[in-house]
Amino acid sequence: MRAYMFHGPGDLRLEEIEPERPGPGEIAVEIKAAATCGTDLKSYRRGHPTLFPTLPARFGHEFAGVVTEVGDGVSDFEVGQRVVAANTAPCGSCWACTIGRESLCENLQYLNGAFAEQIVVPRAIVERNTYVIPDSLAFEAAAPLEPLSTVVHGMHESGIALGDTVVINGAGPIGQMFLTLAQLRGATVVVADRSAGRLEQARAAGAAHVVDLTGLETPEECAAAVRPFTPGGRGADVAIEAVGLPNVWEQTVLGLRPGGTAVLFGGTPKNAPFSVNSSDMHYKEYTLKGVYHHQPRFVQIAVDLLATGRFDGMSLCTEVRPLEALVDSLEDMAAGRGSKYILQP
Repeated sequence: MRAYMFHGPGDLRLEEIEPERPGPGEIAVEIKAAATCGTDLKSYRRGHPTLFPTLPARFGHEFAGVVTEVGDGVSDFEVGQRVVAANTAPCGSCWACTIGRESLCENLQYLNGAFAEQIVVPRAIVERNTYVIPDSLAFEAAAPLEPLSTVVHGMHESGIALGDTVVINGAGPIGQMFLTLAQLRGATVVVADRSAGRLEQARAAGAAHVVDLTGLETPEECAAAVRPFTPGGRGADVAIEAVGLPNVWEQTVLGLRPGGTAVLFGGTPKNAPFSVNSSDMHYKEYTLKGVYHHQPRFVQIAVDLLATGRFDGMSLCTEVRPLEALVDSLEDMAAGRGSKYILQP
């Protein structure tokens, strides 16, 4: 079968490999649609020691498809079912899992290999993070399950309530997901970005205001540009960072009203500090929350959002392309020519 193999930064090859067979508790899935994401781009450019401890390695983690074989002991799935799976599963027994912080699990079981014709889903993910999807849900719309699950996690931590004003800094795929889910909670949403195309997409999706930050340099300038669109110019009830840059983290905190909450979502470069005004943190009683990854309950909610159509998984898709177009699609993402591509084997 055809599968992309990652040999190192910038070296991604479509190769002929032997299909895997599912072991006990595992299932084999014929991939019908796989989605690109920001993690794929970063991994393609820089590598990823956690995802690829040895090289060459299979590549990609967002997919949906059809079960073609089940391993011994599998009773919840059968050949021919349409399924979607998350990219990890927690162990359930480490200290983090036992206190309900499964996104911090020390022993996450990873899944890689979505950019291929077939994948074997590990037992832990079969048991906790794999779902049958209805015929009404297209494979292409189901594939972006993993990022939606992480955004559901961010929503859970945000405390967004009916009538809140939410500022989203970053109008890429993650920011667009937050926009939709915040509106489902009855929030008024302001979106800030430097891309006219992404801001127009946010406007079309229902953002009350969009703010073009082009030409502004400092976090203070950016926060000041957004503040007039919040009630009384006081700032956001909840501000969300959806870019992954320390200066945007600072911008997000600076945009809060007194007593507001910042959801610091985007993953920054390793060991990258950011600054917080300690006086404001104290006297304005800010709440700052870092959010990482997902948990099985958030995956379940995300599947329900997709299956019921309350979230349209295709709303973030720039284009559907053949599997051979993966490298070109990653390069297009890097150049800002698209946000998310669906690849069909």
